[in-house]
Amino acid sequence: MSVPVRLLIVDDHPVVRDGLRGMFTGDPDFEVVGEAGDGAEALALAANSAPDVVLMDLRMPGMDGVTAIGRLARSGSTVKVLVLTTYDTDADVLPAIEAGATGYLLKDAPRDELVRAVRAAARGESVLSPSVAGRLMGRLRAPAREPLSQRELEVLTLVARGASNREAAAQLFISEATVKTHLLHVYAKLGVNDRAAAVAVAYDRGLLTPGGR
Repeated sequence: MSVPVRLLIVDDHPVVRDGLRGMFTGDPDFEVVGEAGDGAEALALAANSAPDVVLMDLRMPGMDGVTAIGRLARSGSTVKVLVLTTYDTDADVLPAIEAGATGYLLKDAPRDELVRAVRAAARGESVLSPSVAGRLMGRLRAPAREPLSQRELEVLTLVARGASNREAAAQLFISEATVKTHLLHVYAKLGVNDRAAAVAVAYDRGLLTPGGR
């Protein structure tokens, strides 16, 4: 008899966790070793229960899934993380994969597909839903990233220094609405969905430098 795959379920919705637990508990090939409602709880349980695979939601209160995935990867843990979410936008998919996720599935995946994906993840194989795979391929085939305009860089620099939209508008002599528009363009170009992520990516790509721009 094969050793069952040890599974940790992470989702902030109890109904979802109940459904997933029920799906895998009835299969002798799997053992659900724990459930968590956010990333911080997931990290603690992963350290104590030694799962083979973590089924990880992305958008959760407190610590989100991407942050938890990154911390697991940096901790040296060998656990495989299979993202299971309702979101398949670039701003969700790419950070999760870059953080170290083994696979990415959507919650509308059929039961058999999910079971196969967990088995594959336990073997260290990458698993992507068709829509996610299509997005990644499209991203790889896309032309070079569109650069930020001078004004967008100015707005982002002020944001990185802690300025609010109103403060940035006052310093640049533009309206607060215009600042918001520039930030939306920055988010789209950098593939992020909030201010903190935009600043982090900008530093990572050398668009901003500590003490300067």
